[in-house]
Amino acid sequence: MSAAVTHPALSRRRELGATSARSLLLTVLGEFVLPRDEPVWTQVLIDVLGGLGVEPKSARQALARTAAEGLLESDRAGRRVRWSLSPAGRRLLGDGAQRIYGFGGAARPWDGRWLVLLVSVPEARRQLRHRLRTRLAWAGLGSPAPGVWLSPDPGKQDEIAEVVADLGLTGVTSSFVGPFGEIGAERDVVALAWDLAEVEAAYEEFLETFEAAAPTEPGDVLAHQIHLVHAWRRFPFLDPHLPAELLPDGWAGARAAALFARRHAEWDRPAQEHWASLTP
Repeated sequence: MSAAVTHPALSRRRELGATSARSLLLTVLGEFVLPRDEPVWTQVLIDVLGGLGVEPKSARQALARTAAEGLLESDRAGRRVRWSLSPAGRRLLGDGAQRIYGFGGAARPWDGRWLVLLVSVPEARRQLRHRLRTRLAWAGLGSPAPGVWLSPDPGKQDEIAEVVADLGLTGVTSSFVGPFGEIGAERDVVALAWDLAEVEAAYEEFLETFEAAAPTEPGDVLAHQIHLVHAWRRFPFLDPHLPAELLPDGWAGARAAALFARRHAEWDRPAQEHWASLTP
């Protein structure tokens, strides 16, 4: 298994969490290899991952695993090997880039309507329940009660219909779209469906880590940029991106999104230039 790694150069009171070598590799590929569509030598990837604290053995294992999954293709020049993204790898990382860089912008005005999904999966089919829960959560839905999922974005109905059909659950699923009724309170339902305190704590962790970061050396800027993107890429899964009307006052997500955009723009050119110097 890939070793858990952290970057000692990043000052933080608490770590953002254990990070796998393969996960960091995918961030590197998405940030620097995907835009260029050029092959990169094994040693370059090992050196860059090494700058993030990944041992060479773990880096090689991450490359082998990613290639085995069909995301990378290799070709050999003598004893040296270089890697290119496969079509599947480009699709995966391209979709991920859209989600990462498109996330955190200002929410569209909300018309007050909800999408409510009722889906029945027997307790005995635990694997199917897990797959459904994972995919609906990734789509931003929350579950206030067993078998009930909801989103304040009815426009997701087609996306959710594809998920349900793909899992073979169309026959046991129903959906409703409409405004909240007069019984109960929307914020109480939100509190049941999503753990916003946990999401906000993650945002505060992100802010604490990157607000004061000021790398100067090219290699350090590159490492910080990778960690910045790597830390940010989990938020589209964690944060349901609710309308402002449903969020706590002073929501940390807005400040974190602004910081991500600012730091990424600040570090992008020197990071890309340093990457180019490593891959002549």
